[in-house]
Amino acid sequence: MKHFKTALAAATALTASATIASADAASLSVFDWSGYEDQGFYGDYVAKYGGAPSYTYFGSQEEAFTKLQSGFAADLAHPCTDGLRKWVAAGLLKPIDTSKISNWDKLLPQIKDVDGVTIDGNTYMVPFEWGNTGLIYRTDQIADADISLQLLADPGYQGKIAIPDAASSAYAMAALATGASSYTDMSEEEFQKASDFLRSIHQNVRFYWSDAGQLDQALASGEVTMGWGWNQSELNLIWNETPAKMMRDVDKGIATWVCGYVHLNSSTQSDEQVYDMLNALSAEASGKYIIESWGYAHSNADAFAAADPELVKTYGFADVNSFFEGSLFFDAVKPELEGRMLKEFERIKAGF
Repeated sequence: MKHFKTALAAATALTASATIASADAASLSVFDWSGYEDQGFYGDYVAKYGGAPSYTYFGSQEEAFTKLQSGFAADLAHPCTDGLRKWVAAGLLKPIDTSKISNWDKLLPQIKDVDGVTIDGNTYMVPFEWGNTGLIYRTDQIADADISLQLLADPGYQGKIAIPDAASSAYAMAALATGASSYTDMSEEEFQKASDFLRSIHQNVRFYWSDAGQLDQALASGEVTMGWGWNQSELNLIWNETPAKMMRDVDKGIATWVCGYVHLNSSTQSDEQVYDMLNALSAEASGKYIIESWGYAHSNADAFAAADPELVKTYGFADVNSFFEGSLFFDAVKPELEGRMLKEFERIKAGF
């Protein structure tokens, strides 16, 4: 009986300890895209704290920025590099102490050098994942030789295309389609051409997606034939045996993005817990997982050697340098131009 009581007490203590650890884990708050709560991304954090952080989600960087400016508080957030200059200018971010990032020297130099990661000598982001945004199409309905961004405006595809409900991504696509010399600093003529292109395809848009899953389902069902989306959507379709792929011809137009985690000024948790999460996210194991399970590339160079080489090759990451050549990068757009893009995109969606 005494042994039973001792065992029961030990079990109760263990349960209480696990509950406390889990509560401590959840005290770290992360403002993120839906899906990134996947514990495969931060296994070392779970191992130390006994659970996952708490998550709140946003659907676009514009939404995230507006919410944070309105007073929403969190410890970490997950923007992409093209938005960082605006976030820094608004006073939303703390600099990252790279000496506390155990994997910093293992991160790809091409990724660390992307505009926005470091601003005026301060590092503001720990890069996490990167990949493509491109035109995904049903290969059983459109031949490889025929696919192009210009095809989005073909009247034969009325109601059969989908693009993101995000001005920056839409204008990046339009810049590629119209041959603009710059996406981040378009001339007046280039801006008008890009806007006219978006108007020309509006009649064919089935919906402007805010959740990539919506695009995936529509392409899989045949509701839409083409969509401007992320490489994760392409892989989801392939895994589900849907005949679809992304147009990756740089001469026809493809974009590359880099996203990562930032330390918010509104953070209330200790630096130790924040940096434990950042180190877990940038670890080799996290990179191996996101490459194999999500089809995104990771910032940690060692992850590519650790991941299944056939998958690395299939997903186009075997030669990192060539991946960047000829692709349009989602860099920070000049504030005045960004404001015009946001305003004009809303008019276009409304049919004006």
